[in-house]
Amino acid sequence: MEKDKLTIIKVGGKIVEEKETLNQLLHDFSSIDGFKILVHGGGRSATKLAAQLGIESKMVDGRRITDTETLKIVTMVYGGLVNKNIVAGLQAVGVNALGLTGADMNIIRSDKRPVKEVDYGYVGDVKEINAPLLVSLIRQGIVPVLAPLTHDKQGNILNTNADTIAGETAKALAGYFDVTLMFCFEKKGVLSDENNDESVIPCIDRKTFKRYVASGVIQGGMIPKLENAFQAIDAGVHEVIITKASEIGKNSGTKVS
Repeated sequence: MEKDKLTIIKVGGKIVEEKETLNQLLHDFSSIDGFKILVHGGGRSATKLAAQLGIESKMVDGRRITDTETLKIVTMVYGGLVNKNIVAGLQAVGVNALGLTGADMNIIRSDKRPVKEVDYGYVGDVKEINAPLLVSLIRQGIVPVLAPLTHDKQGNILNTNADTIAGETAKALAGYFDVTLMFCFEKKGVLSDENNDESVIPCIDRKTFKRYVASGVIQGGMIPKLENAFQAIDAGVHEVIITKASEIGKNSGTKVS
């Protein structure tokens, strides 16, 4: 039997934190056919509020160290300010959205990341997605809007990477839907020339990926992003698209297969 389509869109904080780009995103997202989920970040707002409250934001390799005070900030910003602004905006364009952290209805359970070279503090690594519950919400016509927060079922909220939440949710729902996972970032796709924003590579499979990495065309943070994309494909996700948020619905970007 043919499965219903589900599109999971992951957008970075920058897109949802500025009014103009948020409004564009809400419009584009509302026009996507079929079932959908939005996963968002919100790091810049968290850093800004932390500074206003005199709390220093510590980063290691672009990842936030989440101590007790920082956890309060990210919970307020991600689960409150950013999430509810998106939900209210979606309601205004006719999308019946429900804002969720991983703790709500036990949607996403994580384990606190073990201390190795770096102690990331209250950061979660996803262990379990409550797929049947998400499916029941989606089938009722509700659009989940997932904040980058999970919980450990011991009473602790954990700061969790939004890319990971999107990827793990896509994998968990691949058995129920024909899932397209879309990672939106600042470029139109994976570029063959980092100085030319129009040099988008339209399709990447494992063979071409290895070739691009070996030749240095694909490097840095794009390597783990694409490795995650291939893991999603292995887990049954139909396709993964890496594109710019403003290109949603235009059938552009880099398709990973």
